[in-house]
Amino acid sequence: MNDTQTATILQRWNTIQYELLPDMRSELGGLTPKLEKLIHILEWVRIEEFIDESECGIGRPRHDRGMLANAFVAKTVLGIATTAGLLERLQVDRALRRICGFPLWKRLPDEATFSRAFAEFARGHLAERVHEVLVKEHLGDRLIGHISRDGTAVEAREKPAKPADKTAEPAAKPVKRGRPKAGDMREPKITRIGRQLTQPLSAILAELPTVCDRGSKCNAQGYKNSWNGYKLHLDTADCGVPISAVLTSASVHDSQAAIPLSLLSAGRVTSLYDLMDAAYCSDELRTHSRTLGHVPLIDHNPRGGEKRPFAPHEAQRYNERSGAERANGRLKDEFGARFVRVKGPEKVMEHLMFGVLVLAADQLMRLQI
Repeated sequence: MNDTQTATILQRWNTIQYELLPDMRSELGGLTPKLEKLIHILEWVRIEEFIDESECGIGRPRHDRGMLANAFVAKTVLGIATTAGLLERLQVDRALRRICGFPLWKRLPDEATFSRAFAEFARGHLAERVHEVLVKEHLGDRLIGHISRDGTAVEAREKPAKPADKTAEPAAKPVKRGRPKAGDMREPKITRIGRQLTQPLSAILAELPTVCDRGSKCNAQGYKNSWNGYKLHLDTADCGVPISAVLTSASVHDSQAAIPLSLLSAGRVTSLYDLMDAAYCSDELRTHSRTLGHVPLIDHNPRGGEKRPFAPHEAQRYNERSGAERANGRLKDEFGARFVRVKGPEKVMEHLMFGVLVLAADQLMRLQI
């Protein structure tokens, strides 16, 4: 990190620690450690700067979207599960209202206003844009040793999407099963990963399914868990900062999100090693990682054969992949990924990205302070 950026961070820290916090303590009568942490995170992410308030129309002026965005960051930091719970906390906590920017002499927006604002943030991908800028600003000029890639289950309160109607007329001529006749030539089947190797990032993301469905995944102990909802795929740096995230349907295999994640991460930071578990074991993914200038360290999947172990130096580096498990655990235990109350992939992604954004800011604070 360059000296100018380091000086800016230290100046920001000193301003909050020795000027803002003492003033707020004297005005509001004390701050809890969680509220002090919230102040620091809001200053790091500065989410209100990414909101366009130019929209105007006939009728009553809109509520300030910057304050509402700060409130949703506070909801994530404080671990409040619902918007109704957030509104109740704002009504009784004068310090929290002032931190989020709400005037004490005005009525708070109602729950419907909060919901409409969240829908606007989801359509505009607000948390994703802020997270991208945060990562590029603080890690874009650093060399990241390891990127750990993993997917985690996200349970949702939705009905799984119905499978496609099998009685419908097929769009293409069906392929006959069994051995081909002598002299027949069959076209090789192109997998989704094979198509992704030739597609731009926008096309890859558009092709990935994002509807709510049912998925299953083996946990770290080898037991299979099933759930209704989605799957969050995350790239985590060895410093614990999440670099990029992709949301898919629960049934999407982890390996099908590896290429878009690698392209997103490569556009934000410079890294050396890609660490992935046996679910990503594929020659295509290894080749793609090398084309990006990375060294792939993927646990071998024997698929009924003999397992190939890592070399000793590779095994030592592969141990860094535990950072992905810690990031997923913190997202669920501390930053709201375990309590998804919104519906639809767009809103679910925004809810999760608020958690990813707060996790990134928290880890960056630990690195710099």
